[in-house]
Amino acid sequence: MPSPIKTLFLVMDMMNDLVAEDGFSAQTYAVQVKERGVLEKTRAAIAAARAAGALVGYVRVGFSADYREAPANSPIFSGARKNGIFQLGTRGTEIHPALAPQPGDFDIVKHRVSPFYATSLEAILRAHRIERIVMSGVSTNGVVHSGAREAHDRDYDAVILEDCCAGVSADEHMHALACLGRYARIVSSTEFDWAA
Repeated sequence: MPSPIKTLFLVMDMMNDLVAEDGFSAQTYAVQVKERGVLEKTRAAIAAARAAGALVGYVRVGFSADYREAPANSPIFSGARKNGIFQLGTRGTEIHPALAPQPGDFDIVKHRVSPFYATSLEAILRAHRIERIVMSGVSTNGVVHSGAREAHDRDYDAVILEDCCAGVSADEHMHALACLGRYARIVSSTEFDWAA
């Protein structure tokens, strides 16, 4: 068994509502996820992380059935209420089956874009003395962008697995990455050394 390293791999918002081919976002995010091979690459990255002894956490956006946590004035989350998506306890907020969590993985539920805001993430990071946060997910300009900036400002070594991320479009993804290089290392999942 490899010795534990102080790394947490965050697989973010890879939920059926966003990335499943039959999910709510089948014509947007799911298209990019399929074209870029994000599910397959993320599955391989999760396996590599586990083999190196890194911890794995799944970040999911979700709300109660009455959307009590959703801000009415949010351009993003008012749409969730209107379209009946991101309801906790439904298939839509489950992690895509290709990336199924294992016992011992962290389930981090958020009610905003950021994986840090009002979630269990900070407590997990402190309890396990994490030094490096590796990130992937959908969308690149949403949760990944927000997570990288906040990880940077909390003095973590932030890493983004570029080929394990997607936006609504290829342009959106690339524009987000153009900004993120200031806050995180951007690498390919096949080139990243989990044990380093």
